[in-house]
Amino acid sequence: MSSENLNPGAFSHATDLKNRIFFTIFLLIVYRLGTYVPLAGIDPDTLKEIMSSSQKGLLGMFNMFSGGAVTRMAIFALGIMPYISSSIIVQLLTGTSDYFKNLKEQGEIGRKKITQITRYGTVMIAGLQGYGVAVGIENAGNLVLEPGMYFRITTTISLVAGTTFLMWLGEQITLRGIGNGISLIIFSGIVAEIPRALASTFELGRTGALSAVMIVGIFILVIVNTLPQAFFFLNFFEIV
Repeated sequence: MSSENLNPGAFSHATDLKNRIFFTIFLLIVYRLGTYVPLAGIDPDTLKEIMSSSQKGLLGMFNMFSGGAVTRMAIFALGIMPYISSSIIVQLLTGTSDYFKNLKEQGEIGRKKITQITRYGTVMIAGLQGYGVAVGIENAGNLVLEPGMYFRITTTISLVAGTTFLMWLGEQITLRGIGNGISLIIFSGIVAEIPRALASTFELGRTGALSAVMIVGIFILVIVNTLPQAFFFLNFFEIV
């Protein structure tokens, strides 16, 4: 192929896409590393014992959405859920409050104000949840090495900082990467927990707690919920 047939615009577009992909992957790796950074003042051995017997129910669901950060009591233990809660509240207010309706009608300026309010709401919700987590950890046996107000404050600040950082990562992926950053963070956390969840399921099957039919059904559900997202990204790369 001669150099005359090369399209400089297409080459520039391909380079930009490659940079966006690498940028997105890099930030997702940063997110995954953060799920292994533990909170200060927690006994890791006691934490392992408590979490090994508390993987079911609501805790297991939160752990899945946080990419395993809950069981490790990492700085990302709250995950991105406070941001989602704040976004839902703001969306509801947009449909019921005259103030938010006016902001929505102001175009780009109003959208920026709504985004800023969502961020403030995220910090407030993360603060309340972070303090609740700190108090709950203190009441969980001998999990905390030095319980007290200092531990509660430092834990709350760490969890709020972790959620705020995740919110920033999501916004950066949306602006400079590919896809919706918040959705990708949630998706990557769920995918990262699938191998461990499958291993636990097969172990239950080996011990007879689950039947073979149940295991096959769970495996099919995992495939059905995972493949559509995978095909979406493959098609996205192919089209672009």
